[in-house]
Amino acid sequence: MDDLMKDDCCAPKGDFDLAVIGAGSAGFSAAITAAEGGKRVALIGHGTIGGTCVNVGCVPSKTMIRAAEALHGAQTAHRFPGLNSEAQVADWSALIAAKDDLVATLRQKKYADLLPGYGGVTYLDEGPARLVLGGVEVGGRRITAPKVIVATGGRPAVPDIPGIQDAPTLDSTSLLELDRLPESLIFLGGGYIGVELAQMMARMGTRVTIVCRSRLLPRTEPEVSEALSEVLRAEGLNILDGATYDAARRDGARAVLTVTVDGADRDLTADRLVLTTGRAANTEGLGLAEMGVETDARGAIRVGDDMQTTKAGIFAAGDVTDRDQFVYMAAYGAKLASRNAVLGGAERYDNAAMPWVVFTDPQVAGVGLTEAQARAAGHDVKTSVLTLDNVPRALAARDTRGLIKLVADRATDRLLGGVIMAPEGADSVQTLAMALKFGMTTKALGETIFLYLTTVEGLKLAAQTFDKDVAKLSCCAG
Repeated sequence: MDDLMKDDCCAPKGDFDLAVIGAGSAGFSAAITAAEGGKRVALIGHGTIGGTCVNVGCVPSKTMIRAAEALHGAQTAHRFPGLNSEAQVADWSALIAAKDDLVATLRQKKYADLLPGYGGVTYLDEGPARLVLGGVEVGGRRITAPKVIVATGGRPAVPDIPGIQDAPTLDSTSLLELDRLPESLIFLGGGYIGVELAQMMARMGTRVTIVCRSRLLPRTEPEVSEALSEVLRAEGLNILDGATYDAARRDGARAVLTVTVDGADRDLTADRLVLTTGRAANTEGLGLAEMGVETDARGAIRVGDDMQTTKAGIFAAGDVTDRDQFVYMAAYGAKLASRNAVLGGAERYDNAAMPWVVFTDPQVAGVGLTEAQARAAGHDVKTSVLTLDNVPRALAARDTRGLIKLVADRATDRLLGGVIMAPEGADSVQTLAMALKFGMTTKALGETIFLYLTTVEGLKLAAQTFDKDVAKLSCCAG
């Protein structure tokens, strides 16, 4: 496949208008944007074509999460009187094979097969790339280009814990490549990757413990962290928050993690430790320091709002930067970088109405400022919190796990942010993103007509909660 692409797409050997290092979501977005503007682009491979999302991130994890949801749904059918059902993992290897097939199909269809349609893009996959004056060095030769975009992505980070290198560990990539279902796992970290995969594996039948330094989803609202902890514990997961990671070691074929919780030392044992404590930028070997490109404490490239680095003419986008670590923001930032680099643009990165989602069940999705962030920004804040037992959709589905929290400015009534914890939270949050983008007030949101018996109707009810007790309203009365 790759040889065919190089034959079809890489015949030109002359100078380029733009060199893009990395052929993932950000790299493709940058290359396609420049090519559509009539520019000649060298797209330089860095790892497997397609990058993190399609290969080891969004696509494989979400199909496995959906499989676990199907399993859990059958196991909990009894919440509806008169129903009874059972389900279990019958063939783990078949599930993994189906996941791998989906990944391969999408990698081919959404990345490899696209290249021949863009005559201005030359795909080069000839080894590691390095920034040099006037362009990029790759495969022993110099690619001349006045502008460069670095989009080399990121990888799971290894936490600095004594003994961690010797203990049996997995990360978010290798976890989804296991040839058998483990009996027990300890997840280090309660961020979005950790909680998604921990719940998925628990639903598959693995005994799961999550150990985190602060709380689950520490960047979102504390009400959500508490509610999600309750949900996961009810499903049998063991959660140890406020913990200190002291040491790790191997004990035969098993892993031992020593932690301190509430002042007491504890040894936790499992088949493997799963490292979900964050991600590291892929910046090694690029020659950044030599070119004057600055990085932050975790090695991520610092970029301005125009996506340019500290070195004029060199831009960066995606997980390799100090910006938002979401695939859609990687593609967005790369498009801006490309326009600003070679198409005469003067666009600025804007994430004020950027939605985000955690694919737990219930899903957790948000946009804008949290209450703490709004107060720190100087707003006189007001909030509303609506539990899902006030949302007709949740009552009809007999699943009231979750809540909706809205944050607004008291003086202007303008919405500043919000979070939805609900089974269809990911699909519902886009409405809130649009409300923030166009400066809606809580009063305007509360007066908007919403479909009855939908999860998104909860946004209207949460907006009305600022001024009234929605529990006293009849159906659709608001």
